[in-house]
Amino acid sequence: MDKSMVIVGGGIGGFAGALAAARAGLPVRLLEQAAAFGEVGAGIQLGPNVVRVLQGWGLGDALARVAAFPAQLEVRNALSAQTLGVLPLGERAVAQYGAPYATVARADLHALLLQAVQTHPVDLQLATTLTQVQPQGDVVHLHTAAAEPLQTPLLVGADGLWSRVRQHLLPQAQPRATGHLAFRALVRQDTLPAMLRSQVVTAWLGPKFHAVQYPVRGGAWLNVVAIVQGHTPGDPQSWDHSANAAELRARLANAQAPLLDLIHAIDDWRLWPLYDRPPMASAAEQAQGRIALLGDAAHPMRPYLAQGAGMAIEDAQQLVASLQAQPDDVPAALAHYAQTRWQRNARVQARAIRNGQIFHLQGPARLGRDTSLRLLGARLLDVPWLYGYRA
Repeated sequence: MDKSMVIVGGGIGGFAGALAAARAGLPVRLLEQAAAFGEVGAGIQLGPNVVRVLQGWGLGDALARVAAFPAQLEVRNALSAQTLGVLPLGERAVAQYGAPYATVARADLHALLLQAVQTHPVDLQLATTLTQVQPQGDVVHLHTAAAEPLQTPLLVGADGLWSRVRQHLLPQAQPRATGHLAFRALVRQDTLPAMLRSQVVTAWLGPKFHAVQYPVRGGAWLNVVAIVQGHTPGDPQSWDHSANAAELRARLANAQAPLLDLIHAIDDWRLWPLYDRPPMASAAEQAQGRIALLGDAAHPMRPYLAQGAGMAIEDAQQLVASLQAQPDDVPAALAHYAQTRWQRNARVQARAIRNGQIFHLQGPARLGRDTSLRLLGARLLDVPWLYGYRA
């Protein structure tokens, strides 16, 4: 039986799927519509649940060379700068969950996975835009903009938020605007005043906004993202825009130092309108027949639980585990994959939405949130069901 697969999408999810499959000896062709592989600069947090998977793929040392491993997560009130709660990470995460909590530049993780994929016989095909998907019997026929038609017994859509594979599988399942905008910056720490440099994860909570900062690249760089409420006109698929630093500073004018000082110390910002989909409602949103969805193609989520990339990597691991468990029946393997993954992904999506609401609270509700954090601290911030998961 033909056990090959075609993966559409050369992002983190696509490379994770290709690597997991190639390590299991499965033939893989990966199609990417861009002319070159690459990622826009931003940061990613990787919980122990995700770091464990990367370590299991033999990437622990490579990750250690490009990531930072913060000792703790701090939650602070953006209007008073008071610390509300602290979650120890570092050795505590290793002791409790078997792996550290890592923070990494998205481009570095993407490059790390690409390098790993290139050590295997994976067919990487650039400048290939998928135009049509036609399941027929034991194969899926693929049409692309500029190449000969392809066919595969297994198609994996890892092509992100605006997935063409999902459009075929779930034509009504379009992304929705969240009403939130992300101002993002990645800056060398040695260009910042000493008092603004940091080696921990800090979440700043304010009314109708929040900000997160953490080290990447061994601590040499700082990733900063500020989330505000609003909409950006224009084509929603043109999601990366040059941002107006003055607009961000005006929106966060009520914040206190050091957050406000940090915002004023950075001039180069990118603006990302945030989109998601409602939490998954069934296994059919993860896979049908010989077609599977992975990562944002299946379950785009808000970044308020820091698990978007993590869920894509977990998906990749489980997809290949399901194929190995039922190697002679692709539809049954994909049904198992979907049943195993969809409820966890839905839970993460829902928790991320809830976190965003909590982060942006106003008035008495905000005071209640802050009091709870002061009293319960790490008990509220730790997420055992998330970090302790093993596929």
